[in-house]
Amino acid sequence: MARRAFGSIDKLQSGRWRARYRDGAGRAHSRVFKTKADASAFLATIETDLLRGDWNDPRLTGVPVRVWAEQWFETTAHLKPKTRVEYASNLRNHVLPFFGDKPVGAIDALGVRQFVSTLRADGLEHGTVKKAKAVLSMVLGSAAEAGAIKANPCANIRIGRAARREMVFLTADEVEAVATAIVEPYGTLVRFAAYTGLRAGEIAALRVGRLNMLRRRVEVAESLSIVPGQGLVFGPTKNYQRRTVPVPAFLADELAEYLAHCGSPGRDALVFTSQQGAPLRQHHFYWRYFKLAVQRASLEVQPRFHDLRHTAVALLIAEGAHQLTIMRRLGHSSIQITLDTYGHLFPELEEDVTQRLDAVGRAARARRAS
Repeated sequence: MARRAFGSIDKLQSGRWRARYRDGAGRAHSRVFKTKADASAFLATIETDLLRGDWNDPRLTGVPVRVWAEQWFETTAHLKPKTRVEYASNLRNHVLPFFGDKPVGAIDALGVRQFVSTLRADGLEHGTVKKAKAVLSMVLGSAAEAGAIKANPCANIRIGRAARREMVFLTADEVEAVATAIVEPYGTLVRFAAYTGLRAGEIAALRVGRLNMLRRRVEVAESLSIVPGQGLVFGPTKNYQRRTVPVPAFLADELAEYLAHCGSPGRDALVFTSQQGAPLRQHHFYWRYFKLAVQRASLEVQPRFHDLRHTAVALLIAEGAHQLTIMRRLGHSSIQITLDTYGHLFPELEEDVTQRLDAVGRAARARRAS
């Protein structure tokens, strides 16, 4: 039986040739060419693409990136306000000025590499370039899912890693030096950050009702952040995780005294506030109180407030804490993140464990010999 021809070709009054075909869903398409040979070659290519599953709807392929970006952004309504503001900023300032009017089908891997190179040449920081490329990837990913392009051209393009800023780890004595140097009543806040490892936003959002003084536990369920155009916004934690973090007995006692001094606020009241009783603004707290306290403490290092989180990890590792314990306390989404961030602190602990194994083995051999 003769093979049925794919599509059809007919000559128009203008002398051009029109190639017509139907896609896998039965929708009709056509395209006009100067010669019959060009029309035939086009149909052959379309037929091959359809058989391979590589065909893309030309009506979608020609849609500008700007339109795809708008449609994609509408699907992010469930995300945190701060995340959506960052996405909108990256679209407005980086992605759309470069790709906005280009048909989505015209973007390839080389174009994405040129985009990244341009951002770097403009002097943008590594993190900014990485976020802009990530937003572009999500937009193009939505186009690929809709059948406008065969694959996401961002898929195999790596930004690489930036030089990691050196972490600062304070000793318990240095933590106490900062805690006693800071304006009251923020000494308790400094100790709380250094011995629990909570993020700054989680500390600012902590409510009295989430403290369990009898069991010496704190439930971490919210985070407070500043969203441009919206001000202070309460929302879920970074990884949408609710977790319970143990509190050392000395710190639990101090927290109880601190709350009593505050007049035993209600369950919904914030544990740590500004001196006027308003929610803490992290940037304001850092420059007005924390940085000055570090200077007064005359430390050899100059920690950021976030370094108190790193300090909590260092103190835990020094006491032999397991990686999973650290992961759960910090609220990391995976053990790999914990190891990637703090793995360099574990060799000394491993050496200590090895020495203990050596002692166990030697004792066993001695007992056997006797």
